[in-house]
Amino acid sequence: MSAEERRESVVRAAMIEFARSGYRGTSTEAIARRVGVSQPYLFRLFPSKQAIFAAAAERCIEETWRVFDEASVGLTGEEAAAAMSEAYLGLVEDGEQLMMQMQLYVSVFASRMAGEDEIGESARRLWGELFERVRERVGGDVQGTTEFFAYGMLINALVALGFPREHRIWDGFGEHEDGRAGDR
Repeated sequence: MSAEERRESVVRAAMIEFARSGYRGTSTEAIARRVGVSQPYLFRLFPSKQAIFAAAAERCIEETWRVFDEASVGLTGEEAAAAMSEAYLGLVEDGEQLMMQMQLYVSVFASRMAGEDEIGESARRLWGELFERVRERVGGDVQGTTEFFAYGMLINALVALGFPREHRIWDGFGEHEDGRAGDR
């Protein structure tokens, strides 16, 4: 395996480990073990645990965009937003993708409270880029993009809390009386 392939394996393993245990609760030893490499080799690929987390966070957000992009290619406006929303539901039903997102938010907040903001700077940049990509896809409307992300965060909460899709709390995502797809 090349160093780049091994690096890719580390990022995938890190996403799983960080999703399950968070930044502070994940050891680089656990990541190395999952990949099948030694801890010293891990640090030849990445200079620090923080760099591994940053790569995992970037992958998480890039994966979100990939799903949005594939679902909405050739669409704009409400059609694009609806397609991305449906695809997002499928993405976050994979618990590890959702948990990595949630751990990213928690880790940024915890680091900021501890007076450290490197993770936050990177996460805000990545999230801002995702916001802008979505804004462009839905036609440039900042308000609509904000609502799209607000619904996404609600979806995160409902999925994380384990509400089944049949539960009435999801009804606001259903079809309108005129047959139009739900708001998101």
